[in-house]
Amino acid sequence: MTLNHIVVLDLTHMLSGPYGTMLLADLGARTIKIEPPGMGEGTRRLQEHDPDYSIDGMGAYFLTLNRNKESVCIDLKSPEGKQVFMDLVRNADVVFDNFGVGVRKRLGIDHESISAVNPRIISCSVTGFGSSGPGCKRPAFDQVVQAMGGGMSITGTPESGPIRSGIPTGDLGGGMFGAMGVLAALVEREHTGRGQHVDVSMLDVQISMLNYMATMQLMSGIIPDKIGNGHFVHVPYNCYPTADGHVIIACIGDAFFKKFAEVMDIPELKKPEYESQPVRYADKARIDDLISQKLQGKPTTHWMELLTDARIPCGPVNNFEQALTDPQVLARDMVVQVPLRSGQRIKMPGNPIKMSGSTRAQYTTPPALGEHTAPILQELLGYSRESIERLRASGAIA
Repeated sequence: MTLNHIVVLDLTHMLSGPYGTMLLADLGARTIKIEPPGMGEGTRRLQEHDPDYSIDGMGAYFLTLNRNKESVCIDLKSPEGKQVFMDLVRNADVVFDNFGVGVRKRLGIDHESISAVNPRIISCSVTGFGSSGPGCKRPAFDQVVQAMGGGMSITGTPESGPIRSGIPTGDLGGGMFGAMGVLAALVEREHTGRGQHVDVSMLDVQISMLNYMATMQLMSGIIPDKIGNGHFVHVPYNCYPTADGHVIIACIGDAFFKKFAEVMDIPELKKPEYESQPVRYADKARIDDLISQKLQGKPTTHWMELLTDARIPCGPVNNFEQALTDPQVLARDMVVQVPLRSGQRIKMPGNPIKMSGSTRAQYTTPPALGEHTAPILQELLGYSRESIERLRASGAIA
């Protein structure tokens, strides 16, 4: 795999950080999860006994985020444990965390400290607000940054009020940009020979993802409002009910609309003036109503076949089961099977990055707590069995 020469020390917990290191692990990086002795990383406990969402004593949350990783238990608050960690740093390429601002400094494992023992080390911290600015020390979780980032203000309808994204874009976006920053730092290290710190704010990511809509507001001063599933330029571009579900139709440009009007055979849509986008937008409510009335007469599969054959951009609104069994999704290996210690296999989402020069992705079992402590300390650091047992007896490792 692409990153199989890279060693990542994973200090992350919950979602944003573990998702970032999962992406690196899926790309082949040897990812060593550093966990506190005893309970381990917090998500080990999530859903662990849930009859629907756990297997082998691990919940879906932990299973998904920690495939392709190894687990080493170190007490970073003990002097001996910190020394073990620093020895690992000497043999690693990346240290990735999502601690609150200041935690790594208090532990003595901030970038300045670890780069003193390995100038090539790259560190990455994903936090709610970054390491600078007046609010940098505030705690934050996904929905906090979704709200503060502006995206919630345009999601939903005037009747619903603000609605968060159904998937945790605040956390996942932070992890994704963290992994991206690490990759950029690895490339730069090829030229400079030195590592650096990557500082990712989940709020910054939300602002970045506002993209052209933020530019529009900054240019005009106009504050956008909630428009549901519609679009502020294109018509028709919305979610429409069918006899048994919903479909999305996205006609961007006059050419798509003309073809759409012919296929749908709604006489009123064929008015010459509707061939112009400004006229369609001015009459958006009427056009959406006409389309909704027509589509409700037949099932989703009928409209999908008709519109797809005409190359009209469209898609069914799938539930999870439908999305995860879609032939296109399965053909792209986006549902994979991960082996478990019990011999069972569990299905979960695959790696969306396909690279022509890499072999097909392989997935290893999510680790038991401290499963790899002794093997890694022996293999990477050359520790003797006696020294490992002494460290274990002192509580520095487990």
